[in-house]
Amino acid sequence: MSLSHLASLLTPDARLVLAFSGGLDSTVLLHQLVSWQQQHPQLRVRALHVHHGLSPNADNWALHCQHICQQWQIPCEVLYVQVDGRSSGIEAAAREARYHALFQQLQPGEHLLTAQHLDDQCETLLLALKRGSGPAGLAAMPQQRTVGDHQHLRPLLEISRQQLEAYADEHQLRWIEDESNADSRYDRNFLRQQILPVLQQRWPHFSAASARSAALCGEQEQLLDELLAEQLMQLIDAQGALHFPPLITMSETRRNALLRRWIAQQGGAMPAREALKRITKEVINSREDAKPCLRFGNFELRRYRQQLFWLRPQISLSQHSLTWQNRTQPLCLPDNLGWLHASGDIAELRHPQPDETVTIRFQAQGHHHLVGRAGGREMKKLWHELGIAPWRRERIPLIYFDQTLISAPGLFITREGAASDEQGWQAIWSLQQ
Repeated sequence: MSLSHLASLLTPDARLVLAFSGGLDSTVLLHQLVSWQQQHPQLRVRALHVHHGLSPNADNWALHCQHICQQWQIPCEVLYVQVDGRSSGIEAAAREARYHALFQQLQPGEHLLTAQHLDDQCETLLLALKRGSGPAGLAAMPQQRTVGDHQHLRPLLEISRQQLEAYADEHQLRWIEDESNADSRYDRNFLRQQILPVLQQRWPHFSAASARSAALCGEQEQLLDELLAEQLMQLIDAQGALHFPPLITMSETRRNALLRRWIAQQGGAMPAREALKRITKEVINSREDAKPCLRFGNFELRRYRQQLFWLRPQISLSQHSLTWQNRTQPLCLPDNLGWLHASGDIAELRHPQPDETVTIRFQAQGHHHLVGRAGGREMKKLWHELGIAPWRRERIPLIYFDQTLISAPGLFITREGAASDEQGWQAIWSLQQ
């Protein structure tokens, strides 16, 4: 087997990260990358092994991968993940956890390589058929795709497992076998063990023909992406929310195509047709004062002010309270909400009295008067006037002096908290320290 499949995808000075499970496929790909690196010394390769903790052999697999990489002088890091298959099943949950961990570890300029091959592509297409997928699902796995600032490449996608086995035998490679691969309760294993052998015995080129069909579906989807890109861009704001009223007057086909592409851009899985019908009926067309929320795996779809939001579920912080004792130091907020900093450059807030305690809370009630606004407002009405969606309201840090609401940094200052002279300070809310 030549290395032309690498040369067609990779530049000689690329920075590559291989998802290395230690199985046949990734072992062959790692060996090929080592061989290619010998021809192109500028190439940089490192490996990441994801430890799912699902098998009693998981620790031994990690040690095996580290040993192979040490033998071939490839840096290797083990990533530990937790898999919760209650909502979407073990297979899907493990895949999501694996890719999330891998992409989080990529450094600027690095590409992720995974070792799916021709037979994997055929299985993916058949699983898509089983689900009743459209062209996007039937396109199966692309050979390369962009995820954030990185490229995800599959160099072995046109190479069969039989060819990989022959390569491994020729080079006397050692690999591990995941015992779960023998469990036909998993759909992919059922196809691999009981269906594909029969199909390939009758039609030896079935996998290659399936891959061609997937590629044609992929081309059609890419064409639709290009045709709809400009219209979709006009409907999405800087935070990724989708302005949906124009969708109401469109044909169902066009509306669904735009919804699918928006969800894909937000990192969601391709929704089924029934799911799209629910989005239209239960979210887009729900009454104006409703607060619809649909759950899709690890995401939620919500609506607010003629916009759709694709969100990860967020916990309420309404019961949290922090004391900001030393305002010369930044205060770390819970649940990755960032930091609060006190700056003396601008006098917005009065200084607390010696007997006043500065606390940060995430819930406010009652009637409040804001600087720059005539009259008072109930807190619920204030949030509405400020355009703060309901699910965000109990995750915004609120500064209190004892029991008195002083400020929501960057949003408002109450009359009780306003600086009356130049001897004041400013609270700055930032996501990074």
